[in-house]
Amino acid sequence: MSVMKRMSAGFGLALLVSGAGLPQPAKALELIMIEQAGCMWCARWDKEIGVAYDKTTEGKVAPLRRVDLHAPWPEDLGAIKPERLTPTFVLADNGQEIGRLRGYPGDEFFWVLLDELLEKRPGKATASKVTD
Repeated sequence: MSVMKRMSAGFGLALLVSGAGLPQPAKALELIMIEQAGCMWCARWDKEIGVAYDKTTEGKVAPLRRVDLHAPWPEDLGAIKPERLTPTFVLADNGQEIGRLRGYPGDEFFWVLLDELLEKRPGKATASKVTD
């Protein structure tokens, strides 16, 4: 499903939490994107998904946090194992890994795989699925 369809459908379906859309490191549910300069798959994700991610249902439930592969690993992510492949997406809750997606499989597969990760979160209050 296109990002624009997800955005328009997601506005009425989003599970809003305090501070949604504002990344708060290791304090809440977040999607961590491990990236590096020159990564063509990171650039493709940015173009196809990243431009609107924060406006989608998923982006409101799990705000995006970017971590540079070559920068020092953030202290508040000490319980999460660093990755060598970029992009890697790690769904984390209070600094604890729920699951990860290595690589970028394209926009359709990305949303399906992200939804599967979101289903695994503890104490999940369902963010309604968006359909075509």
